Amino acid sequence: MGDSYPSRSEYQKNKKDGQRRTTIVSKLAIRTILFLMICGLLLTGIFGFTAMSYVKSAPKLNPELLGSPQSSTIYDMNNKKVMDVAGEEYRKIVPLEDIPKTVQNAFLAVEDARFWEHQGIDMKRVAGAVAANITEGFGAEGASTITQQLVKISFLTPEKTMERKVQEAYLALKLERKYSKKEILEMYLNKVYFGEGAYGVGTAAEVYFGKSVKDLTVSEAALLAGLPQRPSGYNPFEYPDLAEKRRNTVLALMQKNGWITEKERIEASSIPVKEMLTEKKRKHTYNSFTDRVIEELKEKGFDEDALYTQGLKIYTTLDPKAQKLTEKVLKTDEYINYPDDQFRAGVVLLDTQTGEVRAIGGSREKEESVQRGFNYATHIKRQPGSTAKPIMAYGPVIEKLKWSTYEQIKDEPIELNGKVFKNWNNKFHGNVSMRTALQWSYNIPAIKAMQAAGEKEAQHFAAALGLHLDEVFPSYAIGGFEYGVSPLELAGAYAAFGNNGVFHEPHTVRKIVYPNGKEKNLQPEPVQAMSDYTAYMITDMLKTVVRSGTGEMANIPGLPVAGKTGTNELPDHIHGNGVTDAWFAGYTTRYTAAVWTGYDEITQDSFVQMKDSHNAKLIFKAVMSEMSKGKETPDFKMPSSVEKVTVGNQVELFVKGTKPIKPAISDNPKKTEEKEPVIKDKDEEAGEEDDKEEEEKQEPVKEPVKDSEKKSEKAPEKKPADGNRGDQQTPENPQPKPNNPPKESPVQKDPKPPADKEVPPGNPGNDQGGQGNNKAPVPEPPPATGGEGRKEQGNEGQKSQPQKESPNQG
Repeated sequence: MGDSYPSRSEYQKNKKDGQRRTTIVSKLAIRTILFLMICGLLLTGIFGFTAMSYVKSAPKLNPELLGSPQSSTIYDMNNKKVMDVAGEEYRKIVPLEDIPKTVQNAFLAVEDARFWEHQGIDMKRVAGAVAANITEGFGAEGASTITQQLVKISFLTPEKTMERKVQEAYLALKLERKYSKKEILEMYLNKVYFGEGAYGVGTAAEVYFGKSVKDLTVSEAALLAGLPQRPSGYNPFEYPDLAEKRRNTVLALMQKNGWITEKERIEASSIPVKEMLTEKKRKHTYNSFTDRVIEELKEKGFDEDALYTQGLKIYTTLDPKAQKLTEKVLKTDEYINYPDDQFRAGVVLLDTQTGEVRAIGGSREKEESVQRGFNYATHIKRQPGSTAKPIMAYGPVIEKLKWSTYEQIKDEPIELNGKVFKNWNNKFHGNVSMRTALQWSYNIPAIKAMQAAGEKEAQHFAAALGLHLDEVFPSYAIGGFEYGVSPLELAGAYAAFGNNGVFHEPHTVRKIVYPNGKEKNLQPEPVQAMSDYTAYMITDMLKTVVRSGTGEMANIPGLPVAGKTGTNELPDHIHGNGVTDAWFAGYTTRYTAAVWTGYDEITQDSFVQMKDSHNAKLIFKAVMSEMSKGKETPDFKMPSSVEKVTVGNQVELFVKGTKPIKPAISDNPKKTEEKEPVIKDKDEEAGEEDDKEEEEKQEPVKEPVKDSEKKSEKAPEKKPADGNRGDQQTPENPQPKPNNPPKESPVQKDPKPPADKEVPPGNPGNDQGGQGNNKAPVPEPPPATGGEGRKEQGNEGQKSQPQKESPNQG
């Protein structure tokens, strides 16, 4: 037993140790409680002090700001007012007595069920919101009453900050003491934003249902009551299913509060939202441009209701003269004879140096009468055709491998991933220079160029120009994108070529000025997307395209213009001589423009006829020539990283340090016995006029292939035995001298490719000039012999062919 129980001395010792531990724990507990109490007092004091400072800095209750919404104002590039975001017709005030009780109760049910009971702050909702904010983070749930919401949209910013919440609560209490409940509810219902540019319940009733607020049904009242929480997210025109779900939530809350019966709820919720809506006409100016302004600000994180209710000053890049001109070109037949009213077009005009959007032609509708009109300049996403070649093929290969404009590429049938690629005219031209391949829009050289640079390089090059592609396949070199691009995106990419390789994201807004005077700069930072030699060499080749290639109809005498055409061939089930889309993108040192033309849907009776495929070039020419009148437009300046070299009778461009020192050795022994070809610097020509005639007769010489370039040419394609760039010293087919710039005549003569490369002028997408459609009859071209893009043969569904429709190139 002695082992089972402690001795008296041990017992007393253990007892004292236990008491000592209890005393220590008690002291720690007391000290902890005291510490927490002190911290609580300090925090309370700090919070109290902070809250007092917030209250002192709160704005005054200005009755003028309570009375009507503060519409934001749009200014042009010269800081002159263009318009209010919402005009007077969008600010209709309705007295509370003219707003039915059913409508009032719909808003109270979803926003503030105890509105008639509290004094500006609903403590029950505050307690619930505090619990949610503790568990889910600050701002997870709000407890704002209608009074607080009125305060916020009248005097405060929409940010979820402690300062705003304190000021909101303080001003709500003051507002309740100064105004009656009915006055507060009336001000709220006439000021809250409902989307679609509509302030107040009276305007919203007309915008969405085409009726007076006094005639609203229970279902319509519930739909409107659900919009203020997220006007864009619940927009019934764009998201009818979400709007219907939100409406039904409001109806359930109305029944819960006893304001409608179950039968009324069931009947109201059974009506499809789509059947309730009515389109509303609007009278805004420059809709295509101002719509893009609002979209851009929303993309940058601005709440739509803030744009319509916070009284912001929005300073844009709009040039009213350019906008009026662009709309006139699209909406009238003064410049171009359009085939029919269903023929669509979208135009974007940029400042080449800054990326600022000067004009947007988003529609050919003579009356932009329907709100939310589709913008063909910013919303359309179509395959870009051959306008992609500088971006996906030739730009990347110059940037990475420093190919010259004379780089020889063998134009021949190639097969990649089981698919055979061809040219738009089903002909092949042997060794051609990169300049010639781009001039006449041959497909095979573009595909080979992208393969030489590498698909990843092409993907990165395009991304630096604002075109973000998830994957890149061989067909992308000739515009076979999976999702397509918009004229806005294409204009931004092309502007970088004309701006020494510096890319500016196309933008319509320069800055925002808040009512308190604070400014927010919204101009994107410039990005050096490519080397200056790449930009200049692409530009020089694109000048050849416009001067004497597929883009000659866009040439403007006396103006240094670079540009590229693009078309997409008809799908197999459509028979006829035409294309699905016709593009032109081009630029000067001042302006850049991208133009798309086509139809909403491609059917047997609705596609771009060949005689109308030139309209994109004519639209570009009309806008660019008018905007350039009376303005000095300097030519593109060659950077020091580029040098000119005369090859035969053609001046070509080389990246400095890559000019061949010796001519390549010919594989043809007979040719080596002849006179050796001459490659000379431009500067070496001085004083040698006596030998000029003899030199022009000499054959051009292929640039030697560097070892590093040979390694980079490895690609997954099945190469011809002699390599994709050709190993022989075979000169490109002789080119005719560039035609003189076409005169300003309605009908222009076809510029022709080299004599041995003749193609029928009617081939889809050949863009070889052709008969214009500018106020003159045009003879129907002969039947097509093949699409301008590629007719791919082989296994269907290959990854390299993401879209059903194949792009035609031109």
